Amino acid sequence: MGFFSRIKAGLKKTGAVLNTDIRDLFKSEGRLIDEEFLEEVRGILFRTDMGYDSTEALVEEIGKKLRGRVVQLEEVVDVLKAKLKELMHQPASPIEYAASGPTVVMVCGVNGAGKTTSIAKLASQFRSEGKSVVLGAGDTFRAAAVQQLTIWADRLGASIVTAPSGTHPATVGYQTVEKALADKIDVAIIDTAGRLQTQSDLMAELTKIRAALAKALPGSPHEVLLVLDATTGQNGVSQASKFADAAGCTGIVLAKLDGTAKGGVVVSIRQQLGLPVKYVGLGESHEDLAPFNPDEFVDALFSDVLAATA
Repeated sequence: MGFFSRIKAGLKKTGAVLNTDIRDLFKSEGRLIDEEFLEEVRGILFRTDMGYDSTEALVEEIGKKLRGRVVQLEEVVDVLKAKLKELMHQPASPIEYAASGPTVVMVCGVNGAGKTTSIAKLASQFRSEGKSVVLGAGDTFRAAAVQQLTIWADRLGASIVTAPSGTHPATVGYQTVEKALADKIDVAIIDTAGRLQTQSDLMAELTKIRAALAKALPGSPHEVLLVLDATTGQNGVSQASKFADAAGCTGIVLAKLDGTAKGGVVVSIRQQLGLPVKYVGLGESHEDLAPFNPDEFVDALFSDVLAATA
């Protein structure tokens, strides 16, 4: 399926909230856009976890364009979609590849966010584009993570660098970049041990990993991707702000978007952190990762709302 079909399926739970709640605001003869209506819309948007700033921007836009008029559902949805697309605008290319030599991608996130699986999905994406890939199993304190990544590497035809349990992740990162350089591999993806954003010593370790990668290859890492679990909603935004500071994140991989009714957190992340959402996870298979398209995301978010009135 194309991105639109996949994201529409992934946003089924979020779309159901919008579909039911927004349609319920309207009668057959239309609805007057007044303060009562705007307050009701505000509550609906909050329930999708779009966050305060994004919700207020959307409500303000409806008021500016439609206040005092009796309108139909389609007019409100058109205003919401246009403003959301403006808020969500970001560069089209998900990955900035190195001009020459390997592109180094560092991946971080909390335990349980779906980091290891997302790395496998990223590797699958790069392999489907004809690029060679080496994985760095830097989560050396969790044997299961190294084993899982090794299995994925074998399935996907990627190389992998591992190290004994307890080895510093920075060492694994350095060795992975060395292998990418020696073997002329296109993309090196470095896993980092999962950590909580409140663990200051472990967060500081991310800076050491970045330094090791830069030492192995000046200018790297070219991308630092933070894997967030979409089902955590606004807690994910809190995580992201801490990781962005510690690791210098360049973008978000939003995992488990298909399992939440709070898909609006994508909007909140974009607004509060200014980080692009580069990929979204839409299932369990290694193929269930899609480069994020903001316009199609917005269209999919509201597709069922309008379909129900057709």
